[in-house]
This record gives sequence, C-alpha cells and structure tokens, in this order.
Amino acid sequence: METSIKKVLFLDSTHPHLVEALAHAGIICEADYTSSKEEILDKISHYDGIVIRSRFKLEKDFLDRAKNIKFIARVGAGLENIEVDYAESVGITCLHAPEGNRDAVGEHALGMILALFNNLCRANAEVRQGKWIREGNRGIELQGKTIGIIGYGNMGSAFAQRLAGFNVQVIAYDKYKSNFSDHYATESTLENLMEQSDIISLHVPLTQETNYMVNDLFINSFAKNIYIINTARGKVLNTADLVKNIENGKVLGACLDVLEFEKISFENLEMELLPPPFQYLINSDKVILSPHIAGWTHESNYKLADVLVNKILYLNK
Repeated sequence: METSIKKVLFLDSTHPHLVEALAHAGIICEADYTSSKEEILDKISHYDGIVIRSRFKLEKDFLDRAKNIKFIARVGAGLENIEVDYAESVGITCLHAPEGNRDAVGEHALGMILALFNNLCRANAEVRQGKWIREGNRGIELQGKTIGIIGYGNMGSAFAQRLAGFNVQVIAYDKYKSNFSDHYATESTLENLMEQSDIISLHVPLTQETNYMVNDLFINSFAKNIYIINTARGKVLNTADLVKNIENGKVLGACLDVLEFEKISFENLEMELLPPPFQYLINSDKVILSPHIAGWTHESNYKLADVLVNKILYLNK
C-alpha cells in the first residue's frame, strides 16, 4: 500500500531513534512542542503524519482539518486521547506501541506488589528515622497465592511471565479473547476469577465499557478479601469505592501507578480535583503509589520508538 509519507509533525518529544530512523528513510521530521492546539490546526494540513504522546486530544474537529494526514502514531500503549473510530473512517491509520513498554509494566506491577507485601516503603522510611521495627513489618509471601489478571494483552501477559517462578497460580480473564491459556496463565471466566483470586491486576484500556469498571459492586463480587494492582488507567478504578473497601477490609491493599485524577497528558494531577479519597490514599500504608511510571523506563523509551519506526515504515512501503 503506497502512502507517500513525506513529512511528519512531532507534537511531543520521544526517543531520538524515532526521528533518526524516519529521517534515514527520507521522511522530513519537524517538531512543535509549544504551539497551541489552534496554531497546530492552522498548519496540520501540510503534514502526512503526526507523532504524539498525550499532549491533547485529537477529536473530530482536529481530524477534519488534518486533510493530508495518513497516520497518527501514539508513543505509548493506549489510544484514548484519539477519536480512533472517526480517524479510521476518514482514512487515518492509528498506531500505538504497547509492545514497547509491556516488559516495563510487567516488572513494575511485580515490584509494587512485592514492596507492598514486604512493607518496604514503610520500613525504609522507619529505618531512615532511626526506627528498627521488625515484628511490625513482618511480610506476606506471594507463594501460594492466586493472582487474577483482567485483560490478557501485551501488559497482562508480560506480568504473568514475571510471576513465573514465584509458585503462584495465575488465572486470566479477557472479554475479547479466547483459548489464550499459555505457560504463564490459565484462561478463566470472570466468575471463576472472582471466586479464586487473592490479588487482581488490571490491564485493560480505558473505554466507555471499562470506565469505573472496578467499583463497589465489582469489588464485593470477589469471594475473598483482595489486593488490587492498577497499572492500566486511573479511571478504570473508582477511587472513592476503593477507599470504602480498604476501610471495611474487603480490599487488603492496593498498588496504584495510575489515578483517576491525572490530567489528560498524564504529566500531572488535576490539583483542583483532589478529593478526600486521594488524601486517604496518600496517608495509608496499605497503598503504594507511583506517578504513572510503570511503562517509563530507559529501555522502554527506546523500544516504544522502535516499534513505531517499524509500523510507520511498513505503512510507507
């Protein structure tokens, strides 16, 4: 398929490998990280492609002005900041790179639950304050636990791979896949996952269907008291309902790399939207928080770029 990609606009910074590889293929790469969305709209018709992370949403009004755009490449896993259905209806291919940061996400999710189970954040802070508390920091072992993975794509399967060797049972549910059992996880119904799991790990995209999917009713559908890991998107999990269930003991602890209070760019929090449930999270030693960095490693920075290089050049064959 001939697409004649000649000129690409980078709206967000990325690993230089992406620019270098496209330039080597004869594609002109220009960057604009500061102009307003309206200023970008005034010149977008001069480009054949867009590279973006999460600077702003690309909706119908934007896409209608992007007359010559053949692709939008998101340097990341999700596409929720792009109106994908409309883009594809007008002939724009939407690319993303979940293959690039899946390893980082898998490792981060494992690191968070190990840190929570072994009280590492609290113990580290106490030792630095001269406190030597052993019994109060007695940990929990992963061995023997059942871990339920919800969403068995790039991220969910990468987490399952990292769990190999811990002598745990890993079961996975994916509404849109079947017959996906492998060496690392056994396919499960949602009902069975809710019956068996000690820990659940969320690896689903943010859609209308998954928005606040994990709410009070969902949490209380589990047979056991559970731990929750969320390295997916903040709004998959209702924070107020999470806090309610930590307080009543249904949720024994949570590892959150993402929060529903993040801005669309994921670069900061909506400070004016930080309600009491967030204050609870930051003061609870049953919760480990990180600033949306599960897929944010030096290695994934390059791999995200490399995945998109291959996808863009394939389009331009």
